[in-house]
Amino acid sequence: MGMEGLRYEQVAEHIREQVRRGILRPGERIPSVRSLSKRLGVSVSTVVQGYGLLQDERLIEPRPQSGFYVKAPARRPPPPAMSRPEAYPVPVTVSELALQVVQAYRTPGVIQMGSALPRTDFPAVAQLHRILANLARRPDPRLRDYDMPPGNDALRLQIARRAVDAGVAASPDDVVVTNGCQEALVLCLRAVAEAGDTVAIESPGFYGTLQAIESLGLKALEIPTDPKHGISLDALRLALEQWPLKAVLLTPNFSNPLGYRMADQRKGELVALLEAAGVPLIEDDIYADLNYEGNRPRAAKAWDRSGNVLLCSSLSKTLDPGLRIGWAMPGRFRDKVVHLKLVNSMASATLPAYAAAEYLESGGHDRHLRAIRKAYRERRDCFLELTQRLLPEGSRVTSPEGGFIAWIELPHGTDAMALYHRAMQRGVSIAPGPLFSPSGKYRQFIRLNFGQVGFEAMGKGLSTLGELLQTKG
Repeated sequence: MGMEGLRYEQVAEHIREQVRRGILRPGERIPSVRSLSKRLGVSVSTVVQGYGLLQDERLIEPRPQSGFYVKAPARRPPPPAMSRPEAYPVPVTVSELALQVVQAYRTPGVIQMGSALPRTDFPAVAQLHRILANLARRPDPRLRDYDMPPGNDALRLQIARRAVDAGVAASPDDVVVTNGCQEALVLCLRAVAEAGDTVAIESPGFYGTLQAIESLGLKALEIPTDPKHGISLDALRLALEQWPLKAVLLTPNFSNPLGYRMADQRKGELVALLEAAGVPLIEDDIYADLNYEGNRPRAAKAWDRSGNVLLCSSLSKTLDPGLRIGWAMPGRFRDKVVHLKLVNSMASATLPAYAAAEYLESGGHDRHLRAIRKAYRERRDCFLELTQRLLPEGSRVTSPEGGFIAWIELPHGTDAMALYHRAMQRGVSIAPGPLFSPSGKYRQFIRLNFGQVGFEAMGKGLSTLGELLQTKG
C-alpha cells in the first residue's frame, strides 16, 4: 500500500476511534472535509477517500447541504448468551452428521447457507486462475516435482511477509505449507498430543476441529464462550488447574460459528496464561483477514515469546478454497510438524503453491481484501435486518465484525436437527447446532453462512426457515 493509501486509512481510523470512544455519537456531525484536512495535515482528496471508506462501512452517511454524520446502528436481534458446556472432557462423535452437512453442498438447487464456503466471484480469483494456467504451460521441471516439506520457498516468503500485518515477526523458515488449514490443525494437534489426551476448545466450536480431535482419539473439554468476547479466561484457568490439558485450540479472530473477536489485551493474557502452564495454544487464524473495520486484527501469536503458539491459516476463506493452500507457524514444534507433514501427505500440490506465491508477490491482495470485506459486511447487514423481520420472536443472532458466519439461537423448544431435515426438503441447507459440540449440545441453535448466497437467495432462505419455525411437524 502506498503512502496515500496509508493516509486515507489513517483518516478513517481517526474517525472510527472517536466513534468507539463516544466522542462522536450516532446522529452527530463529523468534521467537514476541509477542517479535517487542515487538522490532520493531509490533502482534501485523502479525507474524501477516508470518508468514502467509512461510508462503505456504513459508519457515516452524507446529508445534502449539511455534511457527514455518524450513522445510527440498525435495529438488530440480541445475541445469544455465553455458552454453558459440560465441565469435563468428553469423546467426540460428530463425523457422521458432519458428512451429511458437507454432502448437502453437492445437492443441486439448494440455497447453500449450511457450509462455510466463501464467495469466489471476485476478480482476484480469476487473476489467480490465469497465473495457474500460465504456469501449467511452462516447461519448468520444478513445477512437476514433489513440493516437499516445509514447502515452496517463494510461498513461504510471501506468507512470512504478510505475517507482519498480524503482528507476527516470522521468517520463511518458520512457515510449513500444508494442504489447507485443516491439515495444519491436524498436524499441530499430532505434534502436541496423543490418543487419550485432552484438548480444550471454545464452545460452540467448528466441527472441522471436532472431527480432527475425533480422528486422533483425543478428548475435548469445552470452555464457556461469549459470542462477543470469546472464551472465559477464568473458566480456562480453572480447567488448567483441574485437568491435564495437552493443548488449547481456539479461533481468537472471528471464530466459526460465533464470529467473536477477542480483544488484544485478552489475547495477551491468554498467551501468558498458557505459557506459564506449559500448555501449547493452537491458533486457527483463517478468518482474521475478513474484518470489516480497520486493519487486520493481531493474532494471538503476536504475544508469543517462547514458540508456544502454533498458528494455522490458509487462503481458503479469502481467495479460493479449491487451491488447498494452507500453512502453519508451529513455533518450537516446527521440526516435528515438518516430519509429520512428510509422513501424513509427503508433499503439497506444487502448481497451486507457485501460483499463490506469484499472485501474492504481484500485489493487489490488499485491494482484494478490501473488496471482499465490503461485500461480506453488506451481506451481514442485510442478513441481520432480514432475521429481525423473518425469524420468530425469541430468536437471538450474533452480529460478527468479520467473516461470513452467524450463530442463531432459535426459540425455546426448537429442534435444530428436525429443522435441518425439513429445511433440506424445502431446498435450504443449514448447519444444525449439535454439529458444533462434542457433547451434542445446542439443539436449538443453527449456523448460517450469509456471505456466499446472493441477497435474493438469502431472503428466500430466511423466509423459508421462518415459515418452518412457525409451523409444527
